[in-house]
Amino acid sequence: MTTTPVTQPARVTPASAALGFLTSGVVAASLTALVVGVVLERVPLILSGLCAPVVYGLLYLLAGAPRRAREAAIPPATALAVIESLEAVGGESGDVPVRFVLTVAPDDAPAYRVETRQDINLVDLPDYRPGGVLVVQYPTQRPWRVRIVKRPTPEWEERAAGARIDSVPGPALVRDPSPTRAPCLVVLLGLVCGAAAVLMPFRADLSDAGSAEPSAAPPSVSSTTSSTVVSSSSGTVTLGPGQSFLDEGELGRAVDGLTGDGGSHDALTVVVQERLLTVVFAPTGSRAPGFDPRSLPAARVPALVEEATGTLGVRTARTWQVVLDGAGGSVRIRVLVSGSEGTASLEADGDGHVVRRTRAG
Repeated sequence: MTTTPVTQPARVTPASAALGFLTSGVVAASLTALVVGVVLERVPLILSGLCAPVVYGLLYLLAGAPRRAREAAIPPATALAVIESLEAVGGESGDVPVRFVLTVAPDDAPAYRVETRQDINLVDLPDYRPGGVLVVQYPTQRPWRVRIVKRPTPEWEERAAGARIDSVPGPALVRDPSPTRAPCLVVLLGLVCGAAAVLMPFRADLSDAGSAEPSAAPPSVSSTTSSTVVSSSSGTVTLGPGQSFLDEGELGRAVDGLTGDGGSHDALTVVVQERLLTVVFAPTGSRAPGFDPRSLPAARVPALVEEATGTLGVRTARTWQVVLDGAGGSVRIRVLVSGSEGTASLEADGDGHVVRRTRAG
């Protein structure tokens, strides 16, 4: 069999650059809105900063829904493939993730080499050896998304048993030819524009807040490693360099510090970032649904952030934030992760048990 390696170089297109600019702009604008809202004590601005990434993520998913529906309507292609190499990449019981390098030989196209990862049961693992012929399937328009058919039809099983497939010269692999992520300059420009879009309308108010008399400023306690600012409507804790609210016990101590002597301090919203904790307190006498910020399952937050940054398709997470609110009558925890692949989210109940996951892309 004559084989021809297929190469599909990735590229940067105006669309990918625009998407990178827009994504970075939304991230910067939402974070800036949160900070400005806390400084100026404006709850609508804080809520806008919390909702903007969620709305943007939903719009992104909706925009790609027609394309995904068209692709799902096309039956996958079936072909034979030969195992060039395989390597177990984890797991000691049950299904083991295995990285395969395959030469796929479609009936009506040149053969090509591809890398794929698939879970294989330990009992079946000895059946997969270099040089063995398999039956695979892949979307017609995305030949790099190859999946091994574990139970092929009798016809394909018979073809695989008597087939001989020549290897495609390596090491070039067929990969997703989608546009690469936007250049760093475009991302930086998006961050600057997003932050400026929020800062400019409130620059006068921020200037007045910065020049206020010392007697009018909220009481504060600070040190070389962290600072705490508490007022009647909000409280913030800022950690010093090298510290993180993912460190063991750090978040619980910060929340206890904001709630003071153990009295009732109902909160509307709690936002946790790498080194910034923000609590928006419910106004005295307000009927808005609040919750005790001390009910935050602080010990579960690092695990939730780790799961969101490691399993939802954001391989290069740039920012993360944890948002707690009680708007629906019960405490809800949302973890938002943003990176070059898009925005992913994870939602948990008041005890820190995950109830919903939304992958990036």
